[in-house]
Amino acid sequence: MSEESARRIAALQAKLDKKLGPEYISQRPGPGGGPKLTYAEGWKIINLANEVFGFNGWSSNVVSITTDFVDYSEETRRFNVGVTAIVRVTLRDGVFHEDVGYGLLENSKSKGAALDKCKKEAVTDAVKRTLRNFGNLLGNCLYDKSYTQEVVKIKVPPV
Repeated sequence: MSEESARRIAALQAKLDKKLGPEYISQRPGPGGGPKLTYAEGWKIINLANEVFGFNGWSSNVVSITTDFVDYSEETRRFNVGVTAIVRVTLRDGVFHEDVGYGLLENSKSKGAALDKCKKEAVTDAVKRTLRNFGNLLGNCLYDKSYTQEVVKIKVPPV
């Protein structure tokens, strides 16, 4: 490996080792009214990946997408749908990671709309989960509970 390549890799690694700032972090109620979940929105992580790797420095592709269930209730005349996606993110140099994402919608009037939403949600979730494998800056720091407890206390000025 050339000295220049080693320098570029070290600079990229230094970026990826940084943690997300509070402006990238959101919270929502947990399932069943449980503790709040801390997360980063998909578009923010994608924008960050573009900043880190360059808009043409990475790509993602859906390896597989599976409809796990489509349940219809005659009583409510509504659909419950669950979809799993596996996504691969590949960097320009060929390095890649894969991970799984999930999309779920309950009580939908439309089967098509439910499938559409679940597929998009599953792919976005998989892209985010895959990007986190590259480092803290792309979301891996959100799995550090002591970090998330502190960062959500920081007030972010409105844009």
